[in-house]
Amino acid sequence: MKVVLLAGGLGTRLREETEFKPKPMVEVGGKPILWHIMKTYAHYGYKEFVVCLGYRGDVIKNYFLNYEMRANDFTLELGTGKVQVHSKHDETSWTITFAETGLNAMTGSRVAQAEKYVDGDLFMVTYGDGVSNVDIDALVNFHKSHGKIGTVTGVLPPSRFGELETEGSVVKSFAEKPQMDKGGLINGGYFVFNKEFFKYLSNDESCIMERKPLEQLAQDGELCIFEHQGFWQCMDTYRDFEYLNGLWKDGKADWKVW
Repeated sequence: MKVVLLAGGLGTRLREETEFKPKPMVEVGGKPILWHIMKTYAHYGYKEFVVCLGYRGDVIKNYFLNYEMRANDFTLELGTGKVQVHSKHDETSWTITFAETGLNAMTGSRVAQAEKYVDGDLFMVTYGDGVSNVDIDALVNFHKSHGKIGTVTGVLPPSRFGELETEGSVVKSFAEKPQMDKGGLINGGYFVFNKEFFKYLSNDESCIMERKPLEQLAQDGELCIFEHQGFWQCMDTYRDFEYLNGLWKDGKADWKVW
């Protein structure tokens, strides 16, 4: 099953990091967040990716084109240009299709343009800026069980503020960015679709997947939700960037399932 990754947005709310590179290439623990997402899928055996490129897509291409040299020791023979790679990494079986989907294309347009690279009856879609410990096997099995066209993973949003538990004027506990336990679930990405979903999409760059396509899919009774109660965090702001890197540094990266 192909995994379609949306990696073409401008990332304007993270301008400190995205002025010269796309948001999916912003690093967490020394690796692009896109790599972390791909590692999660690969852990469950899904290693065929279609990366939908837009803003600074060349940065993503160059990173993976030079991945062998980045990930391994190697010897270069000057004059001939021969390279001998001395070690292996865990990503040797990944295959990645880089699809140029336009600088200004919206999410629905990008997925529609990836259709020609999706050759199975089912495919997955997610955003290139959110990490989670969602059980991909359970997600896929759930999708297959209900027989509808689409499945969206619903997550509990983390609070953007520290939560204080007090007793009088004394703080009894402090939780930075706790997961909210009240309110509705939000779209956490990690979609599974049947190929029929392409009929709801358009190549027109104004097509936003989360608007008319998914709204219509829901109205048609063809969209189910897979509830994920575990870790989920997107990287929208510089604060999110610092938070995720802090978790990685402290050995608390709950999304690291590999």
